[in-house]
Amino acid sequence: MTQNDPLGGMHLILGGARSGKSRFAENIINHAGGGIYVATGRAWDDEMANRIDLHKQSRGDLWQTIEEPLDLCGTLATCNRTGAKPVLVDCLTLWLTNLMLEDRDIDAEFDQLCELIPTLKIPVLLVSNEVGFGIVPENAMARTFRDHAGRLHQRIAELVDRVTLVVAGIPMQVK
Repeated sequence: MTQNDPLGGMHLILGGARSGKSRFAENIINHAGGGIYVATGRAWDDEMANRIDLHKQSRGDLWQTIEEPLDLCGTLATCNRTGAKPVLVDCLTLWLTNLMLEDRDIDAEFDQLCELIPTLKIPVLLVSNEVGFGIVPENAMARTFRDHAGRLHQRIAELVDRVTLVVAGIPMQVK
């Protein structure tokens, strides 16, 4: 990957809620002619189902959507084997939420993803919520979530070619 190639290699894109991180990632892949959108969110209620539908509609025909709340590594491996278009994973923190709710082995899942990342030949943009800027959460589950997310981001940041932090719609290159 070169600095002039925003799509090349692996890219971690972090930001707060409604920071513009997903739009930033989508625009990169839109400019490349489209790609595969790996959506990790689940429609737990009508409002979330509506959000998911609106997201799908807004992406248009340039995108293939794969909804995968848990088997992120299997999905990425399949995309890599088939020589698919660039992939956008949105988002790692929803994936983490799903893993926690399913009582999965978080460390094993993170290890698997971190072992997979260096083997991927297709461009992958990994979007995630930066949750470490706020106050210390008041309950143990929220603190555990924040700690897992922080560790995951650190591990992935070491492996990827590029890290971008998006604040108020403005992307700032970190790595």
